[in-house]
Amino acid sequence: MTDQTASWIAADRRHAWHPFTDQAEWEKSDPLILTRGEGVWLFDSEGKRYLDANSSIWTNIHGHGNPKIVAAIQEQAARLCHSSFLGFANDKASELAERLCAFFPNQLTRCFFSDDGSTALEVALKMSLQWAQQNGREERTGVIAFDHAYHGDTLGASSVGGVSRFMKGYGEAGLSVYRVSSLEDLRALPEIVIKTASAVVIEPLIQGVNQMRPWPKGMLDGLRAWTEEKGIHLILDEVMTGFGRTGKMFACQNEEVVPDFLCLAKGLTGGTMPLAATLTREEIYEGFRGPEKTFYYGHSYTGNALGCAAALANLEVFEESQVLEEVERKGALIESRLREISKVLEIRRVGLVIGFDVAQGTGKEVCQALKNGGVLTRPILDTIVIMPPLVISEEEIDYLLDALAVV
Repeated sequence: MTDQTASWIAADRRHAWHPFTDQAEWEKSDPLILTRGEGVWLFDSEGKRYLDANSSIWTNIHGHGNPKIVAAIQEQAARLCHSSFLGFANDKASELAERLCAFFPNQLTRCFFSDDGSTALEVALKMSLQWAQQNGREERTGVIAFDHAYHGDTLGASSVGGVSRFMKGYGEAGLSVYRVSSLEDLRALPEIVIKTASAVVIEPLIQGVNQMRPWPKGMLDGLRAWTEEKGIHLILDEVMTGFGRTGKMFACQNEEVVPDFLCLAKGLTGGTMPLAATLTREEIYEGFRGPEKTFYYGHSYTGNALGCAAALANLEVFEESQVLEEVERKGALIESRLREISKVLEIRRVGLVIGFDVAQGTGKEVCQALKNGGVLTRPILDTIVIMPPLVISEEEIDYLLDALAVV
């Protein structure tokens, strides 16, 4: 280990606090200091390379250092990094809002920017609840959510999540949440719950933190029909599934469903900059027009020009490449190879979103062995997540599966 690497590790141990991490265990480890990325690879301070098998927590789409996105960031940084979106507009935010809404023409017509996946959900929840209160539906103060869901770590987003360890310390503070496990449970809810619910929130097609568990086919379409029948908003959390992960630009397009709120983050900038967006319908927007109906919510970096420039370049890369056309084939290839590995138990997959189970109590051990073999990912309990950048090649898939085979 070089002196420089040792000094960075020492500084981290003295001052840094890492998310979702047992710090007592962390302080005894020698963490990787990642200093560079290229394509699907990350490089540490000692020069060793690692395949980024979970896209740096599900964010990277076109590989690290994509030249088009890097050039867009550099050009924008020289012009304007940030200006207030409160009382002003900027060119990149205007263009990006128009581009995102164009995926759902005449349906999702308004875009509210924020910073990350949690805040995208906060925006949708607060908009739905406030809209109900000032548009003649004062009784609708509740939210229906699904067991084992994960929607982020801010107060509102975590309170509609269904994983207890992420609510520790404050629970469901501030929101009335009704939990269901399936579409059948939803249809069996008491009438009083249905009449007092403002929105239903779900991760479409597949739950992420719930060990990568897909919903039954047709479930999302059935949910959309139910919410329309009951006059309840549908919030889709596409923070993980958006931007090509499922083989469509957005997961909801697999069942031709358009929600009332679409929450986007992670892959929005191709994994380069923090940025989130919440898309919604014109009738929702109309319910906030006027001085007594203002949506009092925002962040200092709302509409950040640098992030918006990166997101526009990300969309251009999608247009110029055939990356979406290859998602299902690559996902199926990885799945077929996984089935040949004896330690792999159940496999769950949608597109290039893959989780597979290993023996009870071995999830961390498997990921540590993978790291030693040049592959980085994280377990969810004893489920190993494989969600590489969409641009992963067949040779790189071979590298990934070969590393798994010898763990």
